[in-house]
Order: sequence, then C-alpha cells, then structure tokens
Amino acid sequence: MGEHLRLYSYWRSSAAYRVRIGLNLKGLSYEILPVHLVRDGGQQHQPDYAAKNPQHLVPTLLHGTRVVRQSLAILEYLDEAWPSPRLLPMTARDRARVRALAQMVTSDIHPLNNLRVLQYFENTWHVPHAERDDWIKHWILEGFTAMESLLSQDSATGVYCHGQSPGMADCCLIPQIFNARRFGVDMDAFPTLVRIEQACLALPAFDHARPERQPDAQ
Repeated sequence: MGEHLRLYSYWRSSAAYRVRIGLNLKGLSYEILPVHLVRDGGQQHQPDYAAKNPQHLVPTLLHGTRVVRQSLAILEYLDEAWPSPRLLPMTARDRARVRALAQMVTSDIHPLNNLRVLQYFENTWHVPHAERDDWIKHWILEGFTAMESLLSQDSATGVYCHGQSPGMADCCLIPQIFNARRFGVDMDAFPTLVRIEQACLALPAFDHARPERQPDAQ
C-alpha cells in the first residue's frame, strides 16, 4: 500500500472536506490536486478530469493506478486499506449506526444543497438568491433536527458521534456544519452537534482539513 495518494479536491467542497479529514485521521500523506468548481465554467467539466470522474464531481482519490470516487466509498476504502485507526466501529450494529449518521448528511442534506443544484436554480430557473438561501437552510435545519435528536438521546454518542474516537460520521458532520454556518444557519438549536464540532476541530486532523487551510483556498 505504498503507492502515492493524490486527492482531487476543491477547498470549499464538503465532500472533499470529508475525505481530507479521513486521510488526516489515518495519518496518511497525500497530494492535493485542486479542481476549481467555478472558474472557467467549472474545471470539473474539463475533459481530462471528466475522464477520471464522469460525474464531474469531487473528490476523486488516486492511489497509484487505482481511481476511487464518491466520498463515502473513499472513506471505506481508506478504512479497509489502512485499518487503524478505524473510521467504522468493530461490530455490525455499531457500523450500521455510524453509516446511518453519515448518510443522513451525504444522502439527505448535502445533495439538496450541492453546488450543481444551486447553479441549476440560478442559471436555469432564475431563482432569487433569497429563495435559494431559504431552500438551503430548510433542508439543513430538517436534517440537523433529526441528527440532534438521534445523537442527544443515544448512549452510544460520546465525545464524538460514536464513542470516544472520531470516525466516519464526524468526517461527514463537520463539513456540513461548516456549510450551515456559511449560509447563516442558527446553530443554537443543536447543542450536541456544536459540542461534537468543537471536540473535532480541536484535533489536528480536522483542523488541517479546514477549507481555509487548503492550498487553493480563496
């Protein structure tokens, strides 16, 4: 597993942010290959990148000659290729819980607020910015309300989303909170999420993955 790791990333992409956290938690060395999602009509649409990722999305991980796409698939690949420290727990029951928490973000919140959705609103439907921002906040608030309930009422929640070690669910939650703050979501109603966020961002693996710390940050 000694091949060079390269990550196609955009500083403000929450999907790429998840993978940066995962790589950092594993203590892996990797090279960032920036893909600007807005400049030049979106560099993700250029033929060279589209050949690697036909969805025209980031992140894409290169591990030697292997190409791995989709942030959750990449995180699971990292966990299988470098099993320690774990991003997913040992037991099937606990893994199901962590995957469910992660997917609440990656399947139910983030896709409704993705850049390509917002660009479609703006460029095709000409939705005013105020209404677009209401859309973003609505779906984040719905998702976070459910996550706050699940995390605050489950004894399996510890310092982090699951127990005393950060894992896949935290990799997904922290970038989504970054997006929420970016769009002005009031986080006062989500004390458990904020507590977990503070614990995570105190760790170098999360701190070094922050958007503003990336080489392509604007």
